[in-house]
Amino acid sequence: MKYYVNDGCIGCGMCVETCPEVFSMGEDGVAVAIEEEVSADVLKAAEEAKENCPAGAIEEI
Repeated sequence: MKYYVNDGCIGCGMCVETCPEVFSMGEDGVAVAIEEEVSADVLKAAEEAKENCPAGAIEEI
């Protein structure tokens, strides 16, 4: 599974704190997701970040 952070991101950093293996903050102050498939060992944390995103900006692709 892969994740994508859409334009709705408000740059709160919650996803980075929850799952730094998948999410990071870009130079523009909003989150970005890795382009690779998410490994099974961090999948639960990545899903938690998606579910708890206050802006609903994380999507599965």
